[in-house]
Amino acid sequence: MRVEGKTVLVTGASQGIGAEAAFRFAAHGAHVHLVARSAELLDQQVERIREFGGSATAHQADLADAAQIRALAEEVPAPDVLVNNAGVGRWLFLDDTSADELQAMTAVPYLAALLLTREYLGAMRSRGSGWIVNVNSPVSRLPIPGCVGYQSSRWALRGLTASLRLDLRGTGVGISEVVPGKVSSEYFVNNPGAEERIPAIARMAIPTVTPAQCAKAIVDAVEKERAEHLFPWQLKAFEISGRLFPGLTSYLAWKTGTHR
Repeated sequence: MRVEGKTVLVTGASQGIGAEAAFRFAAHGAHVHLVARSAELLDQQVERIREFGGSATAHQADLADAAQIRALAEEVPAPDVLVNNAGVGRWLFLDDTSADELQAMTAVPYLAALLLTREYLGAMRSRGSGWIVNVNSPVSRLPIPGCVGYQSSRWALRGLTASLRLDLRGTGVGISEVVPGKVSSEYFVNNPGAEERIPAIARMAIPTVTPAQCAKAIVDAVEKERAEHLFPWQLKAFEISGRLFPGLTSYLAWKTGTHR
């Protein structure tokens, strides 16, 4: 799909991967709708896009709230491209996580992507075009210890992507899943303690990628209509290892991961 002249909605667009993805789509000639909770940060990103000649609009919304998802869908018509990027959650053992925090981790990213996609899917199917990108985490492929709530929501997002891919076949609407390795974004600052739970083998073997690299992967996934993109290549190698040697890969993740 050529993104020039298209409309793109990006969630979690106030910083990090979402902000860079919005900027890159705008640089490719799309009008971008940026969605996040912080109006101030959104306005900064919109101003940045417009300074470089891009077209963008900010929409403040908390996607953990189903009513606000519905209101957003009423405010913004079905875009040509929907990027489900918003995600929150600390990495904790299950019995160390409060019920409220578990519900928040489930609400975003999983329920936010599920409900927002549902709002737009009918219009996309009716016109016979559109693209959805779900931005996921490596823990959706390679489970690690001490990360149950967050990890479960990421596996649910993976299931949503796989299910939709079958339902959308032949409709003219496509879906991609983009899975970067560790990203040098604000995520680990906003979720203290998570970075330390990355298994040592992954920290040593998989290089960190930047939000700009993630943005390129997201736009490329749309333009090239890629079903899935895991990167960097070291992450893809670990994912293949997990499929070929699940017992060994799981043991190494446990052995070099977090323990009580």
